[in-house]
Amino acid sequence: MRMEFEATKLDGVYLVKPRRFEDDRGFFSETFRASLFAEGTGASVEFVQDNFSYSKHRGTVRGLHYQAPPFAQGKLMRCTRGMVTDVAVDTRPGSPTYGEHVTAVLSAENGHQLWVPAGFLHGFATLVDESEVAYKVTNYYSSDCDGNVLWNDPELGIDWGIEDSEAVLSDKDKVAPLLADWTNPF
Repeated sequence: MRMEFEATKLDGVYLVKPRRFEDDRGFFSETFRASLFAEGTGASVEFVQDNFSYSKHRGTVRGLHYQAPPFAQGKLMRCTRGMVTDVAVDTRPGSPTYGEHVTAVLSAENGHQLWVPAGFLHGFATLVDESEVAYKVTNYYSSDCDGNVLWNDPELGIDWGIEDSEAVLSDKDKVAPLLADWTNPF
């Protein structure tokens, strides 16, 4: 099998483990194939944009972010250098797991990916300096539809793998609302 798809406790969120073919030169890995992805996740997706994020310092937090409809995005996350804690929070109205989250350690070494469908908050924290994340999205970015929730909201209880005092945040993420004070666009 070229890829393993591991369901998480949140319906629709999958840990994707591409197989690596290794020899003395290194390795080769097929990181996405539409037919296998649809078979493994039940989701037929069309990716329209690839994004790349570089973080200099351990403790850089990017999240919890979302794109509201009509630009809601599904994301296939992958760490290409370093290591991150990747987080998905269920914010689908009526979901039995609303407000619950999953985390996955993604690294260049393990090659794992996290599939996060639209309707979830998403973020990641770098666990080492010099981390890079590449990801595919199912819709285009729109600044008018961009939003966030406070990364360390105590109600969510997310273990990011870093201390709050280590967090390196954007100005936007420093003043994000708590989930309880957030207006859900989904």
